[in-house]
Amino acid sequence: MTFAELVDRVASKGPFQFLHIVLLGLPILSTANHNLLQIFTAATPAHHCRPPPNASAGPWVLPMGLNEKPEPCLRFVYPPNASLPNDTQGATEPCLDGWTYDVSTRDSIVTEWDLVCNSNKLKEMAQSIFMAGILIGGLVLGDLSDRFGRKPILTCSYLLLAASGSGAAFSPTLPIYTVFRFLCGCGISGITLSTTILSVEWVSTRMRAIKLISLGYFYTSGQFILPGLAYAIPQWRWLQLTVSIPFFAFFLLSWWLPESVRWMILSGRSSKALKTFRQVAAFNGKKEEGEALSLEEIKLNLQKEITLAKAKHSIADLFRTPTLRRVTSCLSLAWFSTGFAYYSLAMGVEEFGVNLYVLQLIFGGVDVPAKFITMVSISYLGRHTTEAVVLLLAGGCILSLIFVPSDLLTLRTVLAVFGKGCLSSSFSCLFLYTSELYPTVIRQTGMGINNLWTRVGSMTAPLVKITGELKPFLPNVIFGTIALLGGSAALFLPETLNRPLPETVEDLENWSLQAKEPKQEPEEENASQRIPLQPCELDLGPN
Repeated sequence: MTFAELVDRVASKGPFQFLHIVLLGLPILSTANHNLLQIFTAATPAHHCRPPPNASAGPWVLPMGLNEKPEPCLRFVYPPNASLPNDTQGATEPCLDGWTYDVSTRDSIVTEWDLVCNSNKLKEMAQSIFMAGILIGGLVLGDLSDRFGRKPILTCSYLLLAASGSGAAFSPTLPIYTVFRFLCGCGISGITLSTTILSVEWVSTRMRAIKLISLGYFYTSGQFILPGLAYAIPQWRWLQLTVSIPFFAFFLLSWWLPESVRWMILSGRSSKALKTFRQVAAFNGKKEEGEALSLEEIKLNLQKEITLAKAKHSIADLFRTPTLRRVTSCLSLAWFSTGFAYYSLAMGVEEFGVNLYVLQLIFGGVDVPAKFITMVSISYLGRHTTEAVVLLLAGGCILSLIFVPSDLLTLRTVLAVFGKGCLSSSFSCLFLYTSELYPTVIRQTGMGINNLWTRVGSMTAPLVKITGELKPFLPNVIFGTIALLGGSAALFLPETLNRPLPETVEDLENWSLQAKEPKQEPEEENASQRIPLQPCELDLGPN
């Protein structure tokens, strides 16, 4: 009996799995609020220069910009009725006395700290710093999770996100706010990583896909909740606090989550692992089967994992052979371009001129059919074709926005929503595809380095938006071109449909050689032995 069959016998069926999904899924639902929170807490309302103090004697006429609206960043130096030479009457100057904002719908960090005109770059910088927190958190907390366990890191990450998110709500200045948002990013990364590993290691291979999809839909559901919360709570500080407080409750609830049995055995805590196994079996109504388990049986079933854990592998192993070099290079570009382009659309909702709350609901809703269509496509068309097509379509949609006039709001919105759905599909496909391409001995390393690239992409995206000040179309050119490059790189990856998971580097090389030979119908017994899904990372959305 394999270890997966052992888990299936005592833990995969019964109330334990339902409770496990709920306890892990509810925090994931709330992390979606934090990931996309700045869409609302950093919304930029209509604004114009505040008249100078000496302008109270009469109305102060503002220079008009595009669409016959007041210029947001300039004002006249002198009142229009002043007796001045003609060449000085139309002179303008920056907003020296601040701005007047339309806060009839909501306030934001933009209105509180005047992040407009020359300071609008600071708004994008705040989002990049948040993404940097996700990047650094993944590097630090992922290693700590292997060293100290999945549950302690998950529990601490809940507390970190609760404390730092609440701290951001009371920040008196922008620098302090960005520090707390950086810590929020670290907490989200720890939650995502630990949830991923715990969910995978507490379910059999046969049930893994169902559990992964279920947890992925928790994240999608969170995208529906955020617009409602933002509409009901127009004050950005209260909204920030509202989405952070629940993590104090998740911190307390996490004490009921069991530690990974795999990790406990590989870390030399076999007696505790056996005790946990028996507790789960009793909770599922299988107390007798749990009592029948022995320490020797568990160690025997994990003998292969114990042997592989003793072998030391590094990032250099990802480039050791020609096939691994090709796989790593192409996957890295695909992951980077997906994270890069995804956040260009997800965080640019207010640029399309449609109601912010309605459009965010649509952006969240497109993930539901996108995930379903992706699962059907990768099961029948294959991973290789699906990944290449969705990235190429996403790049085409983003580039098309350059040629659509700004007054055609409906067409621009349709293109953006379709592009965002394609990028969501790309994430769903990549989580599975990457875990199937890398051999078991370096699978975690491969997943880690590729997740690093998508974090770099999401961190870079807000900074690229600043190039729009040079040429308005420039950001879309960059985002669309990178997405096309990522889709092109996916064309050079081997197909994994109906293939068993490679265990060693040599398995991958032999597999690559066989793929170059004429295709033959796979034997039925080999197809039945194939493990369809063994990811080391969850499709919880772009965290």
